[in-house]
Amino acid sequence: MFDLKSANGNDGVTFLSVSRRAMNVDFEVLFSRVLYPQGTAAAINALDEIERLEQVLSVFRFDSRTQYINLCAYNEAVKIDGELLNLITQCLQISTETNGAVDITSGLLWKLWGFARGKGVVPDKHEISTALESVDYKSVIIDSINQTIRFLKPSMELNFGCVGKGFAIDVAADCLCQFGVNNFLFHGGFSSILARGKNWRVGIIDPLRGERRLTEVTLSDCAISTSSSQKQFFRYKGRRYSHLIDPRNGLPAEGVFSVTVIAPTGVLAELLSTAFFVMGLEQAEEYQKKHQEISALFILPTKTKNKNYEIKTIGNFPENKE
Repeated sequence: MFDLKSANGNDGVTFLSVSRRAMNVDFEVLFSRVLYPQGTAAAINALDEIERLEQVLSVFRFDSRTQYINLCAYNEAVKIDGELLNLITQCLQISTETNGAVDITSGLLWKLWGFARGKGVVPDKHEISTALESVDYKSVIIDSINQTIRFLKPSMELNFGCVGKGFAIDVAADCLCQFGVNNFLFHGGFSSILARGKNWRVGIIDPLRGERRLTEVTLSDCAISTSSSQKQFFRYKGRRYSHLIDPRNGLPAEGVFSVTVIAPTGVLAELLSTAFFVMGLEQAEEYQKKHQEISALFILPTKTKNKNYEIKTIGNFPENKE
C-alpha cells in the first residue's frame, strides 16, 4: 500500500483530486488545475473508462464479457475485442516468463480458499488437486487473427484480480493524455499507481504496522504496484494464510510480507508484484536480470533479534530513505 501525503511535492502547485469508486476500491487522479483547466472533464471521462472496464472484467457481474468467456470458451471459440485480447496476451506472456507464478486462470484457487466469500477455509489435498486440474494458462488459446479465445480444459475460468486495477489505470491514463493532460498521478485503491510527468513522490507503507511509512520513492513516467498479505488473510490453528495463492501448487505463498514493483505500465507492475510475491527474492532477481526496466522492493521476514523484517531491493529501485 502507498501513502500519497507528499505526492504533490513542495513546489507550491495546487493539485485537484477527482475520484470514484469502482472495482471495489477508490480510484483517484491528481493533477494541476492551473496547468489543465480541462482536467476535471478529462478525469471524469477517464473514470468512466474504468467503470466500463469493470463491466468487461468483473467476475462478480453475471453479464460481464469475462463471465461469458468463462461460460462458453471450453465449448466454442469466443470472439473478443482487441483491447481484451491484448490484455490476455500480456497476462499469458508474463505467466510464461515467470513459469506460472501469476496466472489469470487461478481464480478457482482463490475461491477454494474462501477469499471470494470473505471467509477463509482450508481445503483438503483432494480439493486442491481437483482445482489445479483447471488452472493452466497454457490451456488458454488465443487466435490473434480471428480475435477469439478458447479453453482446452473444462471448468477453466479467467479472473483478472491480479491485473485489473493496473489495466484500468493504464487505459484511464491514455484517456487523460488524449485530453492533453500529461502530468498526473492515478491510483487504484492505493495499491497500484501510474505517474505521468516527473518527480511524483509516493510513500511505501509498512505491511506490519499500519500507516507507518517505510520509505519514499520518486516516480517519473512509470507505474508502481504492491502485493501484500497485510489485509487479506486468515488464521487457522495458529497459522496465517494469505490470499496470494501460488498457482503452481494451490497453496498460499509464504516467506514474503510484501513486494513493490516499478515497471513501465500498470499491467506489468501489478502482474509482476504478484508473481514476485509467489516466486520469492532469488527467482525475482533472476527475472530482473533479463528485464532491466523492472525494479522491486521486498519486505521479508527475518530472525534477527529485535527486528521483524528486512528490506531488499533489486534493480535500480529509486528508494529515498526517510
